[in-house]
Amino acid sequence: MKFMRVGPVGRERPVLYVDGRHVDLSSLTADIDGDFLAGDGFQRVREATDLPEVDVTGQRVGAPIARPGAVLCVGQNYAAHAAESGAEPPTTPIIFYKAPNTVVGPYDEVLIPRGSTRTDWEVELAVVIGRRARYLESPADALAHIAGYVLSNDVSERDFQLAVSGGQWSKGKSCETFQPLGPWLVTPDEVDDPQALGLRSWVNGEPRQDSRTSDMVFDVAYLVWHLSQFTVLDPGDVVNTGTPQGVALSGRFPYLRVGDVMEVEIDGLGRQRTVLGNA
Repeated sequence: MKFMRVGPVGRERPVLYVDGRHVDLSSLTADIDGDFLAGDGFQRVREATDLPEVDVTGQRVGAPIARPGAVLCVGQNYAAHAAESGAEPPTTPIIFYKAPNTVVGPYDEVLIPRGSTRTDWEVELAVVIGRRARYLESPADALAHIAGYVLSNDVSERDFQLAVSGGQWSKGKSCETFQPLGPWLVTPDEVDDPQALGLRSWVNGEPRQDSRTSDMVFDVAYLVWHLSQFTVLDPGDVVNTGTPQGVALSGRFPYLRVGDVMEVEIDGLGRQRTVLGNA
């Protein structure tokens, strides 16, 4: 199943996208959020009948998960990206947080922060937690705690992240609008193998990243298990699993400017298109 949220900011309607149709879920839930996931929302949708179709033509598409309690991120989780960043691949996952209020829709404007000269793109596979994950016994237990997968762009400001960071990365990750998600929350039954997905990015139509999730240093199951040893993952939380090589930090491409167009996509998870504006 593919879940969406459609409508103005703060007034999004929960929608199921299936077989080219959009089905209104408002009679089942007020939103696609942690409460919906924790309350067997997927099962209620599967059992529902006579849900009305809705025309979403021309409407804004919001992030497919509302108000995540946490957005956790994994750094340098592709060996080639670690190399282009001037680092060896990590021997244990590098974890940092983004402010949850960075989350925006897949076509919303992304704002270059005031004073920024090094705003960067990062296509990523994101995981949405469906069941509380606390001290999981092994990575084999982790996949049962995943509600689905989402296309993510972990937008970053590299000076804020590295030059004036104070030793951690969240300054460069938590600027407003720096977390486009969607268009869909895709359930695991539609993703045969999260480690066999192609992911790509473009800036102004020019290719930037082109890789596969098989190149991750730590796979999805390991990351969820690992995180559960240090923090409690609640339904609706989002985990960004890292980005491949091909970002501006590599020195091979210019950083983003106002008016630039970022596009990112992952096999089966859709495509985003965001335009850069001024904060």
